[in-house]
Amino acid sequence: MGIASLVLGILSIILGVFTAGTIGWLGAIIGIIGIILGAIARKNNPNGIAMAGLVCSIIGTILCLLFYIACVACVGGLAVMAQ
Repeated sequence: MGIASLVLGILSIILGVFTAGTIGWLGAIIGIIGIILGAIARKNNPNGIAMAGLVCSIIGTILCLLFYIACVACVGGLAVMAQ
C-alpha cells in the first residue's frame, strides 16, 4: 500500500503541475486515494515509503486543487470581461 500511495502521489503531482488545472479534479481524486492508502500503510507498517507516499499525495492534492481553482477563477474573470 505504501508503494501504491507513492505512485498515486507522484501521479497527482504530475497531473497538477503539467495539465495547468484543466483536469485538476482528476489529480485531486487520485491524490485523495493516495492519502487514504498512505495513512493505512503507515498505520499497519510504518516505514519510509508509506510516509513518502503520504507526503507526495498531500502535496499533489493541494497543487491540483490550487491550480484547478485558479483555472476556474481565470475562466470566470474572462466571462465577466466579455460582457
